[in-house]
Amino acid sequence: MEKAPQARLDALAQHIIESDVCPHLRGQAIQLVMGSGNPEAEVVFIGEAPGKQEDIQGVPFVGAAGKFLDSMLADAGLNRSDVYITNTVKYRPPNNRDPKPEEKAAFLPYLLKELEIINPKAIVALGRHSMNTFLPGASISELHGEPVDITLDNGQVVTLIPLYHPAAALYNGGLRQTLQDDFAKMIAIVRGQ
Repeated sequence: MEKAPQARLDALAQHIIESDVCPHLRGQAIQLVMGSGNPEAEVVFIGEAPGKQEDIQGVPFVGAAGKFLDSMLADAGLNRSDVYITNTVKYRPPNNRDPKPEEKAAFLPYLLKELEIINPKAIVALGRHSMNTFLPGASISELHGEPVDITLDNGQVVTLIPLYHPAAALYNGGLRQTLQDDFAKMIAIVRGQ
């Protein structure tokens, strides 16, 4: 009998630790930050990498950007237990710098395995780093809020919806309404599937 999705995700986390993925990041981080939420969610949100609060608490999106994400979920009648939230890179980069291409590449097989286990209908890429994992070279300013069907390595076709990162909307007030509008559009797309 196949293990339940959460048990498979826990085993994946253990495998990342045992394989010592990105030891230079692991060495300066407090802990591995895997995804959280519903392991059988229809929607997976993917950010770029843990920040300071995420590293401390071991949960993705718990800082200011996470609170904004939580409020948008609440506006849609959802909470974290309805969705799954993760990051492309699972250890905090020093000083919250952007993850390097080789770090994203090192974690990509694990992210794809995470998606295979969850088997979502839709992936919401939060920010350009997450979006570029699936659509290399694409521009978030051109594609935000627009659904794109992609095929994962395992052959699964899933709808990718790029959104601005909640942190960008916090730093740039002009993006806040755009993100909220795109978020509402994304919810309508997912519910219509």
